[in-house]
Amino acid sequence: MVNNIKRSRGRPRKFDEDEAIRMATNVFWAKGFDGATIDDLVEGMGVGRPSLYAIFGDKSTLFVRCLEAYREDLGKQAAQALFGPTHVREAIRALLRFSVETATDPGSPLGCLMVCVAPLVDDDNVRRFLITSNEETTKAIAMRLNQGIEAKELQADFPSEERSRMLADMSRGLRVRARIGVPRQELLEDADRAAELFLHG
Repeated sequence: MVNNIKRSRGRPRKFDEDEAIRMATNVFWAKGFDGATIDDLVEGMGVGRPSLYAIFGDKSTLFVRCLEAYREDLGKQAAQALFGPTHVREAIRALLRFSVETATDPGSPLGCLMVCVAPLVDDDNVRRFLITSNEETTKAIAMRLNQGIEAKELQADFPSEERSRMLADMSRGLRVRARIGVPRQELLEDADRAAELFLHG
């Protein structure tokens, strides 16, 4: 995780850091990590080069901060999809449909920053972030599946640990297919079928 940077007691920031992170995310989305130069980020974020380094660190550190903000926003929504429905069957379906809906949102690039951009980055900090994020995702899914077992919505011997990894892979696969341009409706239909196969396969 990125260490919090101490704020100066001098003049207040002339820009909003959260907005700057959002703009940096757009640059990384458009150009990729390797393709995005510091000049691209300075222009896209609306900050000076000294401010970028002083507040956000180097490009790797900035990218991880973008990933953290992206995951926090996406994670809250994913948790609502996974833990909101009463029955575990609907929770699984909701999670896969959520993956499709967010990956095909007309207001953002197709796919997922963490699935379609970050894995291509050859950087230890980014790799550690992705590993930790994946572990957190599979733990959350396993927790929801275990709730289904406790509620007798799933068989007592349902392999929640194995299936949690499988469901996470299904979610990522849908996001990758969205990135390459598979139509939203087709992906939603596949998400529904995948949810059924997941429980009975």
